[in-house]
Amino acid sequence: MGQIFFVSGIDTGVGKTVVTGLMARYLMKRGVKTATIKIVQTGNAGFSEDRDAHRRIMETTLPEDAENLTAPQIFSFPASPHLAAALEKRSVDTNMISTATRELAARYDVILAEGAGGLAVPLTEDLLTVDFIAREGYFLILVSSGKLGSLNHTILSLECASSRGIRVAGIVFNYAPDSDPVIDADSMKMMRKYLARYGFSPAVVRVPKVDKAFPEVDFSPLFTGEK
Repeated sequence: MGQIFFVSGIDTGVGKTVVTGLMARYLMKRGVKTATIKIVQTGNAGFSEDRDAHRRIMETTLPEDAENLTAPQIFSFPASPHLAAALEKRSVDTNMISTATRELAARYDVILAEGAGGLAVPLTEDLLTVDFIAREGYFLILVSSGKLGSLNHTILSLECASSRGIRVAGIVFNYAPDSDPVIDADSMKMMRKYLARYGFSPAVVRVPKVDKAFPEVDFSPLFTGEK
């Protein structure tokens, strides 16, 4: 079975979709058979814009895309999954998500599972994203940045993961426009410090601004070592 890494942001809009695509691209270029899954997509009808963004960055499609394994739950209203599902008189089927992810893990070496928003986003009224991650036993990769306020959200996310016994592989420090360079530098230092304080790998990988060309980023600190 392949290793499953859950990619969560410290908040909505931190750039985890692009980061997920870049990590998949990095692994594939090194011969690692890699798939991505958007576990719940909201704001779309009949397709997943985030999964499609992964594929543009990876410059490929996967046969599992046509099987609905890589975007198993899609809702049209752009909101938290529990609300988007309720507005359609449905509920988020976490068993379907688990089954799809396990099937991908049987076919690929690494699975990157992108969530919706941050760790405390409700998948259902009774199940937070972080509790789903803990239940499934996934590794966690947290996407953050040097934007003002990100350090608070990052430390809260690490505390949330630690309290549930989730294994954190590291942090992706994404580009944030107009971030203060002093805050940016201190944030990276403090994130490493708090990763170590909670007993996690102190891996923090910086991603530069993504323009038309996709940057070559060394994500190896997140995927090496004891897992």
